[in-house]
Amino acid sequence: MFDVIHPRGERVERRDHGQLAPSGPIEISRFHAGIGSLDVLRALRGNRRKPRPLALNLQLPGTLRGAGQPMAAYLDALLREIDLVGCHLGGFQRVEQFHLAGGTPDPVPVQRLLAQLHKRFNFLAYEGGDYGVDVDLPGTDWASMGLLREQGFNHVSIGVPDSGCACEHSTACYQDPAPIQSLLDAARTFGYRSVSVDLGYGHAWQTPASFALKLTSLIELEPDRVQVFDYAQPPARYPRSLHQAACSAADKALMRRLCFEQLPAAGYLHIGLGLFVRPDDDLALAQERGQLSRNYRGFTRHGYCDHIGLGLGAVSQFERLHAQNTEVLGDYLEQLQQGQLATWRGWRCEPGAQIRQWVTERLACDLELDVRAIEQRYGLIFRQFFAQAWRQLETMARAGLVELSEDFISILPAGRLEVDHICQLFEQLERPTVDLYQQWQDHDAHS
Repeated sequence: MFDVIHPRGERVERRDHGQLAPSGPIEISRFHAGIGSLDVLRALRGNRRKPRPLALNLQLPGTLRGAGQPMAAYLDALLREIDLVGCHLGGFQRVEQFHLAGGTPDPVPVQRLLAQLHKRFNFLAYEGGDYGVDVDLPGTDWASMGLLREQGFNHVSIGVPDSGCACEHSTACYQDPAPIQSLLDAARTFGYRSVSVDLGYGHAWQTPASFALKLTSLIELEPDRVQVFDYAQPPARYPRSLHQAACSAADKALMRRLCFEQLPAAGYLHIGLGLFVRPDDDLALAQERGQLSRNYRGFTRHGYCDHIGLGLGAVSQFERLHAQNTEVLGDYLEQLQQGQLATWRGWRCEPGAQIRQWVTERLACDLELDVRAIEQRYGLIFRQFFAQAWRQLETMARAGLVELSEDFISILPAGRLEVDHICQLFEQLERPTVDLYQQWQDHDAHS
């Protein structure tokens, strides 16, 4: 887990990967100290005047778990933050999404937090909202899965980090599937809507052979979702040390290719951002109906919500405004004790960035883009605005990955596994020129 207990006065290094999806639409590198708590309060009141559905994200840092007084003080501050945000909103907006991040929570604190959240916000019934929780494989059992379900969670994401061992060069060194099977059985017994399991690749102790065994054993368990990630950019629940040692580029490319070959062969659909889902999953159905959206946590069937982050380092988004809480525990506690939000920095999204975000979201979610609709919506000539990206799209079209016309960009079946690379063409617009597609071709050629 990211380190959140910083001494006063110590310079806080950026931990962009700790809270945000690596390929998410929020450009956290643009965040600055010119955004503060007053900006967030105005945004909350704006939501109250013109109600929009809500997506809540609550951070329970693993570094504080079982930490005695620091954890108790942090929970008290979280409760104050929930009250402060709730009183400015009014409490009648629908909470369509809720995510509790930070690994398997202790029962007593989570009950207190959920009771306060339900008091302040309007949560939906089982079918209406997506309420997810992260759990860690060690320390999670049937009892904890049952308690979390009783608290209203209907999606669960199982963190399964690999660990180095003496046999790291042997094909016998891979994750034992039995504990994962137990949690999957528990989730299905208690009626969770979906279960996601992480699958990391690219660490020094992995080999293509050992990874293939792990992938095969995981596919046999038939989880609803499989989140594939590169250990160079691990999800928030994993410690930063995971990306200190990596295998060779050739082995990493082969492991990635195994995922993108074997998971679809087993019937999983690649939604994008390394997320594979079963055809009857909520996200697959939303994509088929043209109702899939994407936010900084990934794909969702609930688009166009105002996002409210609660806790250390949590990020909020209200239309163009992005804001992040402080990552310094002492500052977080002090600001909330004084009745102030713990906003640290943020950014107001510029028009050009809004266009890029909209284009990449629709391409990633719909696998096609209505070029004319973008031109009419934003008053631009698409091929001129995205001149660099268009040239690389033409290269992809010749390779049979996309189909281009004056009206549409369509991602062909051969290009579906490269959705992330295609979207990056637009995300890189204002950054140094990089031929991402050529990099990908060269990378695969050497593997």
